[in-house]
Amino acid sequence: MTTNQLNALFVDDQNLPWEQVAEGVKRKIMTYDANLMMVKVAFETGGIGTPHSHYHTQMSYVASGAFSITIGDEIRTVRTGDAYYIPPNVWHGAVCEEAGVLVDIFTPMREDFV
Repeated sequence: MTTNQLNALFVDDQNLPWEQVAEGVKRKIMTYDANLMMVKVAFETGGIGTPHSHYHTQMSYVASGAFSITIGDEIRTVRTGDAYYIPPNVWHGAVCEEAGVLVDIFTPMREDFV
């Protein structure tokens, strides 16, 4: 994590490193402060965002690709241009159906990512 990502007014995506988080899944922290965090997550087809829950509120935008998203007991396929909301402490996960990128927003920021 570079200090320019904390409270960054502008972020140069090309200079940020990817972090491998699972087979077929990598992420980069775009910018954050104590209250808000933006994370880009790239998936290969078949990549899995392991089901989990956390106390953060999350909203995600599908920048590209197609994903089967589970939120609680509901499963939907989302595609480029779609978005979804995950309330705090709700079980959720993702399976990539077509390689793509999700942009995740968390409040408060994910301390466990830094």
